[in-house]
Amino acid sequence: MERKEKEDIVGGLKERLARASGSFVVDYQGLNVEALTKLRRELTKADIEFQVVKNRLLLIACQDTETAVLKDYIVGPCALATTYDDVVTPAKVLTKFSKDYEALEIKIGQINGRIVELAAIKRLAQLPSREVLLSQLLFSLSGVPTSFIRTVSEMLRRLVTVLEAIKRQKA
Repeated sequence: MERKEKEDIVGGLKERLARASGSFVVDYQGLNVEALTKLRRELTKADIEFQVVKNRLLLIACQDTETAVLKDYIVGPCALATTYDDVVTPAKVLTKFSKDYEALEIKIGQINGRIVELAAIKRLAQLPSREVLLSQLLFSLSGVPTSFIRTVSEMLRRLVTVLEAIKRQKA
């Protein structure tokens, strides 16, 4: 590669890493072309960028970004999966794929500048999807007003009962 090509790659990668909310470093060595293509397809479907890049270029690109915390783990054949909003989905896809294809090894990840070890990535993969979590939150939030209304109406019912008893007592 010529110097200009390398600079273009580093520039583009640096821009993507600067706006990424999460990155995962994987070792893809041992995957055949068919499996690697399948992985790329699944990640692209989930709106996750997957790129095999030279370690030196990746190290240069991740300087001054949150991905810089991964610099000690970028050794050997590496590929980078990058997400911009939902960090649970790449963890799910990569974990599922690593179960199906043992050659894929998840090395490390980072979420908002914090290192995420393999065990944490696997726990993250067990979380429900974003939509499910949002629906659970909405269900929980809708329970609060309902309980409040029940409490207020019960208090009003008791007040009316007491007033009726006083009315009967005076009559």
